[in-house]
Amino acid sequence: MVLPSGDDWPVPTALIVACTAATVLGLAVMVIGATGLGRGLTATPLPNAHAQLRTGGLYRHARHPIYSGLLLVMASITVAAGNVLRLLTLAALVLLLNVKARWEETRLAQRFEGYADYAARTPRFVPLRLRRSP
Repeated sequence: MVLPSGDDWPVPTALIVACTAATVLGLAVMVIGATGLGRGLTATPLPNAHAQLRTGGLYRHARHPIYSGLLLVMASITVAAGNVLRLLTLAALVLLLNVKARWEETRLAQRFEGYADYAARTPRFVPLRLRRSP
């Protein structure tokens, strides 16, 4: 959000409106995801003493809905900005959150017996399951 905007690609007004709506949706997902963790919410990816394995609400659809919301917000801002530098920043954020989520998942699997099963049936960020052919 703090990078300079540019005109690397044209952005129609309708797309800016859609990106604004997606930004609001992403922020809502982040708030709902954080609220769903209750006292288990921490600033670090380590589960605290109050952490519980959450598999309902938004956590039924994605293992990391807070990260999902953040990615939606940043992707929306990137598209609406029409700027290559922001696109590169978004790519770096996707990489960072993937690494962070994998590290966090290792700790969650150590802490919660059912985490491996939950992770096997629930996507990491995007609540879509693409079917793989056998």
